[in-house]
Amino acid sequence: MPTIVYVDDSRDDLFYLDYTRKKQQIEVDLFCFSTAETALEALKQRVAEGWAPPELLVADLYMPLDSGIGLISTLRGDDRFSAMRLAICSGSDADEDRARAFAAGADFYLEKPLDLAAIVLNLEV
Repeated sequence: MPTIVYVDDSRDDLFYLDYTRKKQQIEVDLFCFSTAETALEALKQRVAEGWAPPELLVADLYMPLDSGIGLISTLRGDDRFSAMRLAICSGSDADEDRARAFAAGADFYLEKPLDLAAIVLNLEV
């Protein structure tokens, strides 16, 4: 079963994704965080305890304290997370936002609302 970390300052978006997981009975371990800092600390702790990094981390592009871009850049620069796939999500479909996400090291750019079933399907490919 794949593991996904979702980071978004919107409690509604966090709730929606977990609700979707339960309602559609999607087989995934989903960990939700409301700040990039808490997600990063949890990832470091997970690896320190000998767990493999999650298959995917999805971070919101626009968060008040630290953008998803900053988190993606930090993870890309850390060898412990080199195998993890990284995605930026946003309600924006602007080309500039996509370009910034990919320049920071994101593998994917996802538009909200997130389609968890499609995300998990893409992880299996």
